[in-house]
Amino acid sequence: MIRGIALEPVSDWLVRHLPDAAAPFEFELIAAGGSNLTYRVSDADGHAWALRRGPVSHRLPTAHDMGREWRIQEALHRHTDVPVPEPLAFCGDSSVNDSPFYVMGFAEGRILRKVSDAAEMSEAECRTATESLVDVQVAFHSVDLEAIGLSDLARHHGYVERQLNRWRKQYERTGVRELPLLEELHGRLSKSVPPETMPPGLAHGDYRFDNTVLDPDCRIVAVLDWELCTIGDPLADFGWSLLYWGDPGDAMYFIPDVPTLHEAFMRREAYAELYARRGYSLEHVDYYTAFGWWKMACIVEGAYGRILGGAGGGMNRSGPVEETAQRVEDLLEMSAEAARGLI
Repeated sequence: MIRGIALEPVSDWLVRHLPDAAAPFEFELIAAGGSNLTYRVSDADGHAWALRRGPVSHRLPTAHDMGREWRIQEALHRHTDVPVPEPLAFCGDSSVNDSPFYVMGFAEGRILRKVSDAAEMSEAECRTATESLVDVQVAFHSVDLEAIGLSDLARHHGYVERQLNRWRKQYERTGVRELPLLEELHGRLSKSVPPETMPPGLAHGDYRFDNTVLDPDCRIVAVLDWELCTIGDPLADFGWSLLYWGDPGDAMYFIPDVPTLHEAFMRREAYAELYARRGYSLEHVDYYTAFGWWKMACIVEGAYGRILGGAGGGMNRSGPVEETAQRVEDLLEMSAEAARGLI
């Protein structure tokens, strides 16, 4: 038995909806924590797929809408060159499993989650990976939303305001503890939102190396985890990505082992300049940094609450519960520091 999978009905469903599938199946939980769960599914003939479903408990409808995530990925695969795993089948029938799920092709390759994953990469390989990271983000920021059928995914303006409202509400629903600094920063950030200077685009919401798969040439072949995707300000989305770019010597205690701490990667400033060269202004990047740390604190606090409730399907990649709680407080301090003098 594997938590989150009703073995017999899910296996029957796979045989009916995947033409090449042959029972019996093996399910391996490969990505969890307080977010949507991803399983590697292997069949009797050695084929492999990925299955995505929501957390096993404490699901928030706006954050864990599997049909919405499926729709985004299917549109990108069908109508654009943005690399995503091939969507294969969606199940919204609660009699099959306790949560809607979908199945996609399994993206083989390298995922850079920590420094050791990049340890053998040369400077040239790191640059190729970085340029690919930027080019793919620019690609989904600039898709024609109307042409790919996603123009109604969300309102096209007021992205930061919507995000401030959304994540405060998610924090309030979690209800684990009181965090006065989170409330204070919400008020300050809400009063100082920069004007939108670029056309709205598709914002991934959590774009970084950890959510991409690289081929042997260090180019991105798949972008993963579209659960936070919406329509919004590309600069705010890039500002979020910038948070995950640690330079050697940085005090990255809040996300302590990002791959870019490997010395062969370019520095954060050069990474930002690559994005700016694609036609994007970095004028308000300091505000988006403060906003990003605040948003990350809200997300981690939500994950903390769900981990306490056992939502991780038996896997906890967020570290000990106490460390997760402390990380929230550290992130709020980072937001407050970034906001000092700006808002």
